[in-house]
Amino acid sequence: MAKQPVLIVVVAVVVVVVVVVVVVVVVVVAAAVVVVIVVVAAASVVVVIVVIVVVVVVVVVVVLVLVVVVVVVEVAVVVVVVVVVVVVVVVVVVVVVVVVVVTVVVENSLGNKLTSPP
Repeated sequence: MAKQPVLIVVVAVVVVVVVVVVVVVVVVVAAAVVVVIVVVAAASVVVVIVVIVVVVVVVVVVVLVLVVVVVVVEVAVVVVVVVVVVVVVVVVVVVVVVVVVVTVVVENSLGNKLTSPP
């Protein structure tokens, strides 16, 4: 019976950590989107690609850290489900951001080629 309160505390701590990490990831992705919009306005495709790569790397690192935390702490299945949901949400957000950025970059580069004098 003594293990039960400890397990509850561990699960609570892990859930709080997961929530904090999710908030941080959302803020980082939002900041990256703002940076990408500013960079696209400056019309540098290379910098846009670098920003996309950095965002993807940050998200992958966060996901790996979450997985390691879950594996090391060996907490309840609920936490694993939460992590899986978080990973799916993060992947979807990243895919949407990348698609939007690529679309904007392609439109801008095509627009620049069409409007710029030869």
